[in-house]
Amino acid sequence: MSGNNVPRIVGIGELLWDILPNGPRLGGASANFAVFCARLGDHAELITSIGNDHYGSTAKHILAQPNLDLDNVQVSPTHPTGTVEVALSSENQPSYTISTGVAWDYIQLTPTVRESAPLADAVCFGTLSQRSEVSRSTIRSFVELTHSNCVRVCDVNIRMPYCEPEVLAWSMLHATVIKISDEELPLVFSQLGKSLTSITPQSAVLTLFENFPQCQLVAVTLGAHGSLVATRKEIQTHPGFPIKLVDPVGAGDAFTAGLVHAYLRGAPLARMAEIGNLCGSFVASQPGATPVLPADLIERVAHLLSGALPRFAR
Repeated sequence: MSGNNVPRIVGIGELLWDILPNGPRLGGASANFAVFCARLGDHAELITSIGNDHYGSTAKHILAQPNLDLDNVQVSPTHPTGTVEVALSSENQPSYTISTGVAWDYIQLTPTVRESAPLADAVCFGTLSQRSEVSRSTIRSFVELTHSNCVRVCDVNIRMPYCEPEVLAWSMLHATVIKISDEELPLVFSQLGKSLTSITPQSAVLTLFENFPQCQLVAVTLGAHGSLVATRKEIQTHPGFPIKLVDPVGAGDAFTAGLVHAYLRGAPLARMAEIGNLCGSFVASQPGATPVLPADLIERVAHLLSGALPRFAR
């Protein structure tokens, strides 16, 4: 645990630039998650790799901010910084064309990365970032090196054809928390070889708990309809917050950061769902994947968590 009773949260995986119709914006699920954790006041660390290029140096400059440790942002001399071509539908839903052979495919298990793992109170990793053998091996080693009380968050982030059944199964088997969107449920269960007569968030949650014994919490995001969050004893839904949708990119990562922030502080399940939706809905109402969280939102989160007892002290 880091000092001053503040949890240390690691995001490990992809950092990339979303190439949008109106220009490039920094993103990547792991980078977005780490940024939001830092802005919520956690001690966040980002483990990734960037290229020795303009996009890489610009990313380091943008990411420099309080509470965010960038010491394990590696610079690849041979692979470029990742980019993704993002197209938005008439309903503002994104589709992605992801470049391959980029720096975040080659995250190295350096001594400093190894040393970071036992210090983590939580680590968030996804499925996309494991598409290459090098980064997959590093992420798995990092997760396995975390201490027994570390909260391991699998943010299911399926971008076909970059998800194999074995990767998905390993990730979920090692997760304390599984976060998934309702749109991904059919594909996830198809990948896992599980046939459900009717895939609803409720039935999905029960099936995930049955098949992944280490999992203690499942969060299903429901787009404009909020979320469903469940433990093995309780299910809570939250209707979300009404907003004018501006840009959905990054909203899911903000939800995950808010959820983990609340989970580590021992919040009741309903509060976790509320805080996750509060963060996600704000980001969806703003341009860009990592807008600055306003002071009143951070204060509201703190108020919602008052009286909760942290889970991460060890």
